[in-house]
Amino acid sequence: MKLWTLLFLRISLGWLLVIWGADKIVNVEHGLAVADKFYFGLFGNATLMQVGGVVQVLVGLAVVFGVARRWAYPAQALFNGVSLLAVMQSVIDPWSWVFKGSNALFYPSLIIFAGSLLLIAFRDQEKWALGR
Repeated sequence: MKLWTLLFLRISLGWLLVIWGADKIVNVEHGLAVADKFYFGLFGNATLMQVGGVVQVLVGLAVVFGVARRWAYPAQALFNGVSLLAVMQSVIDPWSWVFKGSNALFYPSLIIFAGSLLLIAFRDQEKWALGR
């Protein structure tokens, strides 16, 4: 059961990065709006947004297939950790009881980050990864 669980976690977390990265490549306006709202306008340039999207897709595919896990898993944790920090107010106060504008739908960012750390912690126990 552990092997299937790690495989499912790896594929689902990696594919999330592929989806987010592809969105930055094909829907640049959306990526720029997200950057403005949550990331203080960082990567607020269309070219940088698309380059970042390509990097995100490549890291996501490395995670999905379990290749270059020594760098891909920490890179994934970094992407997901930055996303978590960007929506931390919604994690702390999902119902806007204290912080105006919080959104309970962002709470899973904490779970995604925890899953990223779990992949790093159990990397040596994965059997079904191409990079093994």
